[in-house]
Amino acid sequence: MVPPLDRPVDRRSFLRFTGALGAAGALTAGLGACTGPPSTIGTGGGGGSALDTLTAVIGYGNDQSWDPTQTASAFSMAANHHIYEGLLDTDPLTRVPYPALATALPADPTATTWRFTLRSGASWHDGEPVTVDDVLFTFERVLDPEVNTLARSFFASWLAGVRAVDERVVELDFRFPFPDAAPRLTIAKIMPRHVFGEEGAWDRATGGLAVGSGPYRQSAHHPRSNTTFEAFEGYNGPRHPAFRAMNWRSVVDAAPRVAAISGDNAEAQLAENIPYANVEQLRGDGLQVEGGAGMNHLFLMFNTENPPFDDVRVRQALLHALDIEQLIEVGLKGYGRQVSSFLDEGNPAHRAASTVYTYDPELARRLLDEAGVDEIDVNLMSVNVSWAVDCLPTIKESWDAIGVHTTLEPQETSALFTKMDQDRAYQVVAGVSNPNQFGLDADLILRYNYTPGGLWMAYTGWDGGEAAGELFALMDQATEEPDATRKLELTHRCLDLVAEAAVLYPVVHNELLTAWNPRAVTGIRAQAYPGVNVLQSGAVVS
Repeated sequence: MVPPLDRPVDRRSFLRFTGALGAAGALTAGLGACTGPPSTIGTGGGGGSALDTLTAVIGYGNDQSWDPTQTASAFSMAANHHIYEGLLDTDPLTRVPYPALATALPADPTATTWRFTLRSGASWHDGEPVTVDDVLFTFERVLDPEVNTLARSFFASWLAGVRAVDERVVELDFRFPFPDAAPRLTIAKIMPRHVFGEEGAWDRATGGLAVGSGPYRQSAHHPRSNTTFEAFEGYNGPRHPAFRAMNWRSVVDAAPRVAAISGDNAEAQLAENIPYANVEQLRGDGLQVEGGAGMNHLFLMFNTENPPFDDVRVRQALLHALDIEQLIEVGLKGYGRQVSSFLDEGNPAHRAASTVYTYDPELARRLLDEAGVDEIDVNLMSVNVSWAVDCLPTIKESWDAIGVHTTLEPQETSALFTKMDQDRAYQVVAGVSNPNQFGLDADLILRYNYTPGGLWMAYTGWDGGEAAGELFALMDQATEEPDATRKLELTHRCLDLVAEAAVLYPVVHNELLTAWNPRAVTGIRAQAYPGVNVLQSGAVVS
């Protein structure tokens, strides 16, 4: 078995990586003039284009880490898919892998050594060539137990090391056969050693420095406002830029986000994180509005070091008490789905868990009685994401009904995690999450939250107990299992244990909505996770 992470992630660093702590100051990428004249930039179709610059509105902050090895920021991750490349990358919806910096997929996905040849002529946005040394540099960071990047939790269990064969060929050595590695390699965006190997460069990456080999280069970065991109003329890979330039605006508040894409004089052609209440309005304006249903969810996280939440019956009672149908109807305007497992029902590994938290206030009250809990005052701290805040009144009403006197405390994410860092007396936290930003396989999704020594487990205080040990051992066994049927059986047992423990568990899976102007852009596909991907999109030709 592979040991757990050697060192817990520093929580303040993690918050900076994932966006809870903003990067200070504005950073303009000084990469030189790498964009060619208009005639050299493809638009995905013949003739003239009515749209030279794509303006997109992103409902999340751009003042978060841009370091691909560390970030879980929706804005940064979406942007990095346009700026950087992995050896392999994946379709944003199906997650089917395709060669990116590598020239081909692995010949035998069950082999324990995968060989990749780098694409000839690939270059960085500053004009320097991409080398095997850059690949080694990237994976050294990803696997370094001292740095302990967020990406490491997705690689350390199966990837033993990476080595150079010659100036264009690298080999990845596995601890055991792991075919799921192919789509997972998109997480390891290859980064230039000559840029990020310099002293202080990783801090600059956190603050917004981005130098990749992908179809778009970052041309300017203004935290809390916008980030701009230009098509990279030197790109010779499989996903050519369709727009000469892009302006991605960061608009966290719902009303101005909707205003930016609606009306005759709308400045944006594309917007994500569309509020449910505005769907018909935008469709009435002639916009296409579509949703993606996946792992996006509101979750509850319990501090098991703070009684009575150390008692599994209390945690289970609070989940059984929730009127999810009302929460979906009132808070999500119907754009949600009941939870039957840690995974959403669209995931290939989904199966209803042995414990399903149906709405049963009588059972909830009985579980509290069995735990010796008569009445309890609960302070529910929450992030201030708009759709999550809309769900909080139903949670309070449900808990109040069984004698759990509930106070709601929504706040900015940075304030929430600062409080949790400073005072371990917090009780229950409501947050939002979507591991699908990284991938679809169950092993990845489980390890995002349930990693021994990881951030989320540290906040719950649960990972040192017997139940946690049983789960982690079973997860390692499932990861190493070569037989697909047996692997799925082990995964289902992991899902049963996660459901029964009720430590960090989804309340509802919801749909994310994307809107775009079909008269201006084509090929847009709504994602089931935050952000946008326009690598297969283009302008409508006039």
